[in-house]
Amino acid sequence: MGLFRRGPKRDGRDAPRDPEFSYFSADEGARFRGLVREAFAEQGLEVTVYADVVSDSAGRQFGLANLAAVLHNDDRGPRGWPELVRRHVGMVLRTMDAPSALDTLPTEQIRAQLYPRVLGAEGFDPENFGYARPLAPGLYEIIALDLPESVMMLTDEALEPLGDLQYLRDQALYNLRGLPIEGHESVKGDDGMRFEVILGDSFYTASRVLALESVVREATGEQLTPDGALVAMPFRHQLAFHVIRDVGLIPALNGMTAFAASGYADTPGAISPYVYWWRDGTLTQLSDRDEDGEGLRIVVGEEFQDLLERLVTEDRRRRSDDD
Repeated sequence: MGLFRRGPKRDGRDAPRDPEFSYFSADEGARFRGLVREAFAEQGLEVTVYADVVSDSAGRQFGLANLAAVLHNDDRGPRGWPELVRRHVGMVLRTMDAPSALDTLPTEQIRAQLYPRVLGAEGFDPENFGYARPLAPGLYEIIALDLPESVMMLTDEALEPLGDLQYLRDQALYNLRGLPIEGHESVKGDDGMRFEVILGDSFYTASRVLALESVVREATGEQLTPDGALVAMPFRHQLAFHVIRDVGLIPALNGMTAFAASGYADTPGAISPYVYWWRDGTLTQLSDRDEDGEGLRIVVGEEFQDLLERLVTEDRRRRSDDD
């Protein structure tokens, strides 16, 4: 999975847009939905296709947003769409028709396949996830069961027979720390900007912010400082971080703000377009939309402002000592 996405050859932005998925032209949206209908028909299932969902005769509904984003971000462009749609529809139907893993797997095996997952508020209904742990405004941590072809987000009802909630969360975090780092790249700029990006196909790559200490150590060989780190989780396959040591956090914050917003846009598994201050496991939001909703701005509280002033003072003192 690449760090920055290059757009495949597609209809120009001047073409009429799809009313539901604006990154598609109207023609691309129509082709996408036609492929979805064909793929279900190949599986022997006739569906009614709506703007953002399809429905079968039994009333089952299958959302289209994630699949649309996958197609939009595929480097091959529309020529790769038929294969992706067929594969996705086949996986969805196998998952729907198979008996629940909660009924067929031994409890110990289920516990061994639990992982914490960080989700954005958009598209997440907390009604059945009363145990969900708020991490920051619009961010939640839940527990998921990892299966060969899918990820099952576990509701209150599903978790109850598996044991004590704290024990299950500890087990999920233990499993998370055991995952390998699939990819690691450093993003650098001329102004001294630098931050690290962990990326991979795992659905839990961004969720590794919950085990940031071990990620930083494994990826860089360094330790977090008491001041913590800047972090961003634009979508499920990327985690960006910058360990706070000096005034280098200022260009890093600016760079990560643009990076997070870009990575969040039109991606499958989008989590957050913002940058956060991680300190002792607590996340504080540092970037936000402008009042007009068009641009981005940095918003810092008193504690982070004190940190900035201290680091700037220390930097001036070091420069003075070097002169």
